[in-house]
Amino acid sequence: MKKQVFISGPILGMENNQDYYRNTIANISQKLDFEIIDPWKREKCLYKNDEKHSEPDNCKNQHIVQCDLDDADRCDIMVVYLPKLSAGACMEMFYAKRKGKIVIVVSDMEQLSPWIKVHCDTIIKNFDMLEETLNKFK
Repeated sequence: MKKQVFISGPILGMENNQDYYRNTIANISQKLDFEIIDPWKREKCLYKNDEKHSEPDNCKNQHIVQCDLDDADRCDIMVVYLPKLSAGACMEMFYAKRKGKIVIVVSDMEQLSPWIKVHCDTIIKNFDMLEETLNKFK
């Protein structure tokens, strides 16, 4: 059975820029024979004005969070892209680490919170280092 990589990263304020980092993480992971869990595929419709998704905000929010937690439970490794702070990505990381998952943070921010440092296994500065880092956890 293939190990699964959960792709995490900021969405708010970056709704139209998801493909770059998600495709990069997916391509590197698939090259190493990992399966991909990408919640953006399920959630992107919620970030557009789509009348088909007109349920109350609390139902949408509760559903999004529960699905993300379920995905984190299923994954073996979480790759968290943090070009900027993201409440959702940090919560996913915290949850995954508490569940014993491997968490890899990709961030070039100069200062990261001790909360991020404590809730990951490794921090790399860019995607050039991701293949080598993922290979260690195969």
